[in-house]
Amino acid sequence: MEQLTAILAAHLQSNHHIESVENLIQWQETRPEFEGDLTLVVFPFLKVIKKSPEQLGQEFGQLFLDHAPSVLAFNVVKGFLNLTIASEEFVHALQQLSFSDLPKTGKKVVVEYCSPNTNKPLHLGHVRNNLLGFSVANLHQSIGSDVVKVQVINDRGIHICKSMLAWQKFGNGETPESSGMKGDHLVGKFYVAYDQEFKRQVKELLEKGLTQEEAEANAPILLEAREMLQKWEQGDVEVMDLWKTMNEWVFKGFEATNQRMGVSFDKNYYESQTYLLGKKYVDFGLEKGVFYRKDDGSVWIDLTADGLDEKLVLRKDGTSVYITQDIGTALERFEDFHMDSMIYTVGNEQDYHFKVLFKILEKLGFEWAKNCFHLSYGMIELPTGKMKSREGTVVDADDLMQEMFEVAKERTSELGKIDGLSEKESHDLFEMIGLGGLKYFLLKVDPKKKMVFNPEESIDTQGNTATFIQYVHARIKSILRKADQEGLTTLYAGEKLDLESSEKELVKKLNQFASVRMEAAMQNNPGHLCNYVYDLAKTYNKFYTECPIFKQPSPDPQTVVFRLWLNQKTADCLKYATGLLGIGVPEKM
Repeated sequence: MEQLTAILAAHLQSNHHIESVENLIQWQETRPEFEGDLTLVVFPFLKVIKKSPEQLGQEFGQLFLDHAPSVLAFNVVKGFLNLTIASEEFVHALQQLSFSDLPKTGKKVVVEYCSPNTNKPLHLGHVRNNLLGFSVANLHQSIGSDVVKVQVINDRGIHICKSMLAWQKFGNGETPESSGMKGDHLVGKFYVAYDQEFKRQVKELLEKGLTQEEAEANAPILLEAREMLQKWEQGDVEVMDLWKTMNEWVFKGFEATNQRMGVSFDKNYYESQTYLLGKKYVDFGLEKGVFYRKDDGSVWIDLTADGLDEKLVLRKDGTSVYITQDIGTALERFEDFHMDSMIYTVGNEQDYHFKVLFKILEKLGFEWAKNCFHLSYGMIELPTGKMKSREGTVVDADDLMQEMFEVAKERTSELGKIDGLSEKESHDLFEMIGLGGLKYFLLKVDPKKKMVFNPEESIDTQGNTATFIQYVHARIKSILRKADQEGLTTLYAGEKLDLESSEKELVKKLNQFASVRMEAAMQNNPGHLCNYVYDLAKTYNKFYTECPIFKQPSPDPQTVVFRLWLNQKTADCLKYATGLLGIGVPEKM
């Protein structure tokens, strides 16, 4: 393409006196319904050259035919010049392909995701958050950035005290060891127990004649939880000891869940340590005239000129609000890592919050704030409807992963895909298929869209699923094993001419990987990579059907080696690309 661009640029300069061609020359792949491999869009030239699209197409086509050995033929369809490219160029393109991380750029990116509360286990919403953040981190790492993966664990506040209080009242000294429950599940059980007791008490107060508002505000268990929060803020030894103990239970539970999910973090921040951080920057903002103080002593920022509203940053009693905490946490991260940009993976209900946060950071004078990005994602639902919190009906992440394992086990066993596998190999395959199905299903949808998750659909072997992609990879590895057994090599050294159309299509699809990866990283959207990998798997299947290797009569030896080489390149791409998504691909299936 670079050679063709140079030939056309020289022609435009010498024959049409056009010096600047950057905005004129537009290449794209030839559409399937037309003959050709590469298409030049002619329309942009009509503004500077007074000829019809067909005349210009013929002129440029003949130019390439005369001066570019790689062009074998051309045709013009309205404003599009379609070129047929020699097979040698496809072979050369395949030789240049490498599926690995790009060299380091020196750019540092901080990606925040998960950020759970310590009063309950991770649920389906956290799973989508985790997978989005982790895959986006992988994408940025793969294009040469130094990536730091962080989370803020929300380990303080009234919701934490509710679980603690319920454990004191109803726990009878129960521990993860004595109950046989994961620590986060045990703490979550008491959060549900608190809510049940709260509702019972509210009902009693309503029966005594109180209004709904009065009953909810005066439920004894809520008053006790508020008292416990005050004691926590005062550093009460007994409350702090219980808080530390129950938090440790939860942390161990989170760690086990994240390990099975395949996600990790480089640093954890804790709200109990960060919630006061932003207060010192309020004085800094007041000095700069970014913030202003009202008569009641509260501190605000006026963002109406920026299309936003006035925002409280410090209450009149001197306590901070969430935006203040986020300012402090962002600035502490900059002190820790001196990042060039920061990505926050948080649900779309916080869209406005992050617009305000980024604008405040920018007005405080921090240049890197312009490179902050809110990776906003939509609500996730089940076929049965929305998830509910507090009542204990949220879809638990551990239960979901186990369900995916069981579904994969049942489906795979029915299809006879485990014949000849050991018990461990079968177990690992079920885990890979089950979690791969979960991850791919959640990542293939544009993050901004809300979605419905269906476990059964997510491991369909025929649809747009990880299972289909995993099966294609396993098929390729089976072919390569057979070739190895027969002493055939995949090290292609020659230049096979006259490629079949499906061979060309597969090379072109593999050649798209670099641009798709860059687009997915720059847009913080793993869905682009999901769709690419699915298309690659479909393109391979067409090649597999139309270009057999072992079927009789056997192709000539050079063709066999080329096709094995193309198989190897496809397997390499599938494995690397799915790895960026956190999805494994099996050798056998």
